[in-house]
Amino acid sequence: MISSRDLSRRSLLRTALGGACSLAAHPLVTPMAFASAPTDERLVVIVLRGGMDGLAVLEPYGDRHLRKLRPTLASKNGEGVLDLDGFFGLHAGLETLMPLWRAGELAFVSSVSTPYRDKRSHFDGQDALESGSGERSGQPPSSHDGWLNRLISHMPGSTRETGMVLGRTNMLIMEGSNPTTTWAPQIRLRMDGANQDLLKVMYSDDPLFENALLGAMKMSENSDYSEQLRGRRRIASYAAKRLLDESRIVTFSIDGWDTHASQVTMLRKPLGYLTEMLLTMRKDLGDVWQKTTVVAVTEFGRTARENGTRGTDHGTGGAMLMAGGALNGGRVYGKWPGLQPEALYRDRDLMPTRDCRSYCAWLLRSKYGLDRTALERDIFPGVDMDDDPRLLG
Repeated sequence: MISSRDLSRRSLLRTALGGACSLAAHPLVTPMAFASAPTDERLVVIVLRGGMDGLAVLEPYGDRHLRKLRPTLASKNGEGVLDLDGFFGLHAGLETLMPLWRAGELAFVSSVSTPYRDKRSHFDGQDALESGSGERSGQPPSSHDGWLNRLISHMPGSTRETGMVLGRTNMLIMEGSNPTTTWAPQIRLRMDGANQDLLKVMYSDDPLFENALLGAMKMSENSDYSEQLRGRRRIASYAAKRLLDESRIVTFSIDGWDTHASQVTMLRKPLGYLTEMLLTMRKDLGDVWQKTTVVAVTEFGRTARENGTRGTDHGTGGAMLMAGGALNGGRVYGKWPGLQPEALYRDRDLMPTRDCRSYCAWLLRSKYGLDRTALERDIFPGVDMDDDPRLLG
């Protein structure tokens, strides 16, 4: 007799096999949500799932302590990275974005994080990021709606038919009182390390299911990168098409940033996805790119020290990426705390010097003229917006 537990496991395994293990740090297929709003400004929010290593993507090669912490991962005096300002260097995997940097259409923020701390769970960290909550000390967020959904509620004239989600589950960032619909695209996306570990534990006592799962993982790992890249371009093109029509706000996620081992190799794919999706949107949006702002955020950064497998583990402080024709770009925002031992957070992580929600709040205030009280109380509860970083030109 088959138990209900076996049935649920069989159902989950069939889903994983049928989608070529297409889990993306929890959603079964990377979702995308859209919203209309009474404005000509466009906003794109990209969730980088898995914990992007800000110290690799935006390398502070000018800090002499970096090489001590990362003897194999860090560049030697900036060799191999693309110099931005004499202190920070851009990862070579983002080289095709340098024209945007030179045009003032690309910027970064260093040393940021959400208030989420210490337990370093992907799931809780992503919930805190997407809900915009101010939870600390490793506690999951108390809010069950997303900050983009709350944003729409503060924009008079927004329609109630505000969202469409591509994927099998909604993104928390767009969940709330404004309804959404769902559609699952037929594309293969790679399962990240967190979900692999979860399913391995789930099937560890069942050799038949475990072997089938490992085989599916192997098939996913060997899937053609160019095929996956084409799928990402299609998503970006569809997002641009919607933004050219009635949608004004779009959000989607990119997985693959969980680089516990072989980080140099592991970062190539997600960096490729990010660059191609940004460049595709820029091309397809045409003149509308000048009214568009893109912000890419992640649930947490990674450890300042590399680990024994030439990777990095879940950390705290990280980086944000911003792009778009409306941006005051070509610069790195944020206060650098340093990487000397006494400057690290709990002797292990880059110390965050500002809440990433503060930059998102100022972006919304600049784009839509929202009241500061509404931003600090309702959209990002408990955030201290601090001084205006003047993100938009």
